[in-house]
Amino acid sequence: MDIKNPLYKNQGIHVVCSLFTVNEGKVRILLALRSNEPYSNKWMLPSGAVYNNEDCETAMKREMIEKTGIDNIYIEQFHVFSNPKRSPLMRMIAIGYIGIINSDNLKIKKKTEKTQNVEWFELNDVPTDMAYDHREIFLKAKEALKVKILQTDILKTLLPKYFTMPELQNVYEIILEKNFDRRNFRKKFLQLDLLENTGKLQEIKGHRPAILYKFKENSKDII
Repeated sequence: MDIKNPLYKNQGIHVVCSLFTVNEGKVRILLALRSNEPYSNKWMLPSGAVYNNEDCETAMKREMIEKTGIDNIYIEQFHVFSNPKRSPLMRMIAIGYIGIINSDNLKIKKKTEKTQNVEWFELNDVPTDMAYDHREIFLKAKEALKVKILQTDILKTLLPKYFTMPELQNVYEIILEKNFDRRNFRKKFLQLDLLENTGKLQEIKGHRPAILYKFKENSKDII
């Protein structure tokens, strides 16, 4: 490697997090509204540049705290985005992370030095005109989440501790983008012995109270 080669100059690394949660039975992703140029007044995924004295995961956790106030989240690297023109300022390679957080007692920082607002968006309401290539990163993260919900126990972290069967089915349908028969879904999950009936009920206006479930210890999400 010839470090004097000009093709090595002016390069940096971004870390970008697609942070998912479930709230009121809806799958949501966290977006921040930029204050600074480029892309002022555009929504983006929580992100930022990696410092020279830190690794990418440390940088991602720091940026989440600075941009959103959220700490102690599960994050996992899932893809690299390396289009030379993805940033108008300089060559910036983006390391994409998926983040998962339980919405119970979740608090976020609404405004920072570089953001005007931070909001949870339902997946179908995510803006098409986002900063940088963050729309592409979001779509790629959504596809990665489909795989993880089928092959890992990630849903146990994504959902609130207690949930109803319709809420569970709705989360699967939103993420997998397919519909399930209500009775078959319920029967399949109960047969898999993944859930525990808490003995508690959720009052639903205009409907019969719904049983609240929770995942058993060491259960795996498969359907």
